Amino acid sequence: MPDAAAGVNAPSLAGATSSGLPNWDLRDLYPSPDSPLIGRDLDRAEAEARAFAAAHAGRLAAHPGALLAEAIAEYERIEEVLGRAMSYAQLLFSGDSNDPAIGRFYQSMNERITAISTNLLFFTLELNRLEPALLEQKLADPALVHWWPWLRDLTVFRPHQLSDEAEKLLHEKEVTGRAAWSRLFDETIAALRIPLLGEELTVSGALNLLSDQDRAVREAAGHAIGEVFGRNIRLFSLITNTLAKDKEIVDTWRRYPRPASYRNRANMVEDAVVEALVAAVTADFPRLAHRYYRLKAKWLGLPVLQHWDRNAPLPGDDDREVSWPEARERVLAAYGAFSPVLADVGRRFFERPWIDAAPRPGKAGGAFAHPTVPGVHPYLLLNYHGRTRDVMTLAHELGHGVHQVLAARQGYLMAGTPLTLAETASVFGEMLTFRALLEGETDPARRRIMLAAKVEDMLNTVVRQIAFYRFETLLHDERRTGELVSERIGELWMQVQTESLGPAFELAPEYAAFWAYVPHFVHTPFYVYAYAFGDCLVNALYSEYQSGHPGFAAKYLDMLRAGGIHRHRELLAPFGLDAADPGFWRRGLDVISGFIDELETPA
Repeated sequence: MPDAAAGVNAPSLAGATSSGLPNWDLRDLYPSPDSPLIGRDLDRAEAEARAFAAAHAGRLAAHPGALLAEAIAEYERIEEVLGRAMSYAQLLFSGDSNDPAIGRFYQSMNERITAISTNLLFFTLELNRLEPALLEQKLADPALVHWWPWLRDLTVFRPHQLSDEAEKLLHEKEVTGRAAWSRLFDETIAALRIPLLGEELTVSGALNLLSDQDRAVREAAGHAIGEVFGRNIRLFSLITNTLAKDKEIVDTWRRYPRPASYRNRANMVEDAVVEALVAAVTADFPRLAHRYYRLKAKWLGLPVLQHWDRNAPLPGDDDREVSWPEARERVLAAYGAFSPVLADVGRRFFERPWIDAAPRPGKAGGAFAHPTVPGVHPYLLLNYHGRTRDVMTLAHELGHGVHQVLAARQGYLMAGTPLTLAETASVFGEMLTFRALLEGETDPARRRIMLAAKVEDMLNTVVRQIAFYRFETLLHDERRTGELVSERIGELWMQVQTESLGPAFELAPEYAAFWAYVPHFVHTPFYVYAYAFGDCLVNALYSEYQSGHPGFAAKYLDMLRAGGIHRHRELLAPFGLDAADPGFWRRGLDVISGFIDELETPA
């Protein structure tokens, strides 16, 4: 392998930071960025990819079912080698995107792996050109039947497939196109510093102060974040405009009818189901967010709320610091009360160095669970500040991690789930943790505060994410008529925020720049509705659990173990649920409304 990794800092090793928070140890993937194992793996993968193309390109139609099954298994094996290396580079970069050597290593790996995978590109394209009747004949072989879920999902993209030459060009140019702009966004966010209260805070640290008890601190944070993003808004607007145009070009060539269509196909969910979800949530803005925030303004004694009040703690909520060991025990106890299996898998993340929790400069903001590859294990990234919300974030990401561990048995090609279903285990983990904490609280005032905090989390997951989706839709639709100036993007953002938050808010002008820090708009356009999908789905699932649905825990674990081999209809059928039913989303939204009803009742 080239010496592109020379000088890269060693990855975080096992152990706790000075704050007592864990670091992950990436050596389960590779010993170090300059390890010769990486070069050997990629050299071997490149040779095998070339041999694979020589053996199979142009011949798939003639392959009997057993030989085609063997080819898919070989394809999966090579792809997993590439996935392991790329996961390592991505996690290193997430841990410290300020280090230019790590940035160089990440880009070099991206370019090398893209070049190798170009040799494999023919395979899925050629599979998708097989006549359905011919594929059906081949599926008479039991060896190929194993791969049917993957083949089924592959055919979803058949109408949007281009010529081999065009597909190869798009694939190879990705490293200098979308991937490069995404890297610029990540590095810019990581390098920004927010001058606040005599300190230079990271974006994550400053955003955390928007939920401070002291309103003056929250207001100062709101102004400071808005000012810094306002100074950089032209860069973020350029990134957004470029990526939206890039998407429009590709979508037009691929004949996708609307900007969100590709995401829906990738999520294996019908456009009509997504439209029903968006319509249901949008219609419920007044019943949910508007109604709750009127209550919150009253509780805070304010005539109107500002954007820095949205996540403000409620009066009487001391939001005492929750230590990492306490957070761990709370989450694992909640998981264990539902299923010992869930807790046992979750415990591995704490007993082994699979979590990076300490905030630090250069580290990616927010939180995520990265599945890496089935042959290793997932890693969790958090920025843990000791707040109750951070405990819920831990429960959320641990749900992802447990899901990824349980689904790994399906193999690299079929372990992953569409984004809509990927959020199920995470949101369910949050709900388990919340319910356990609520049931253990005997103080009525404290229970009320906890219930209000849960409503806010659900509004952030459902209402806010659908508002994000509407913002993306408006932006991408309008971008098709020409580039949007920063002021216009801000207007669209303020429009959807005003619609969703309601009349209890009077949004300060600087809030027009707050769209710029949302990474999903850059990395995964139209991802955001998956959160609302998952939350409403979990509300419906949890209702079944509470009602004593027979064998619920066992069915739930089977759903997680299934990975990506079933669509949402098949996964929900054992619970008697159907996301295509117009009443399905109402059922999930009614749970949130019921909580607000309870809060409206005088104590």
